Amino acid sequence: MATRKGRKKTGGKYVKRRKKKAYEAKGQKRIVKLGEEKRKTLRIRGGNKKPVLLKSKFINVNHKKIEIKNVLETPSNRFLARQNILTKGTIVETELGKVKITNRPSQEGMINGILIKE
Repeated sequence: MATRKGRKKTGGKYVKRRKKKAYEAKGQKRIVKLGEEKRKTLRIRGGNKKPVLLKSKFINVNHKKIEIKNVLETPSNRFLARQNILTKGTIVETELGKVKITNRPSQEGMINGILIKE
């Protein structure tokens, strides 16, 4: 007998014990794009504030603020590079050369990176 999703072996339904609490609910998806600086601050748990980056064109490399020229590739998803979306692991082009993003810009409110040797 093949079991169906959400059903017991006998055919009865599994009933959810409770709804999700507010702190368990997912937030809105944040996408960091290449462009003029745009930020937002969110209220997080405990009443604290979290700076969120929505758009940026600068990256911190070796304690210097450098302008991003172009998004070259994103190892996690090649379609993100086409849309100029900045995520962790994305390789961008700067005047110093190729730079890999080492942090999560959507979580931290800034972009950090390291130079890649060609």
